Amino acid sequence: MKFILELIGIVAAVLFIKYREKVGDAIGEASWMHAVGGVYNFIIILAVFLFLWSLASLTGTTQILFFPLYLILGGAFL
Repeated sequence: MKFILELIGIVAAVLFIKYREKVGDAIGEASWMHAVGGVYNFIIILAVFLFLWSLASLTGTTQILFFPLYLILGGAFL
């Protein structure tokens, strides 16, 4: 089951990038999204993060991917 969810995450990330205009119009634009370049850039950032997280979960390397976050938060995250 976990394998299927990770593959769905990868496919969803690709679809987010392909249909970012439709997804961006569906969720709308919040004022804080201007800091990252608008709703369409936020969708791209979200899709890249989802893709990397799904790929790392699929290969079992999430601790390597999130190691910089672990250093910043001092072990509270992992």
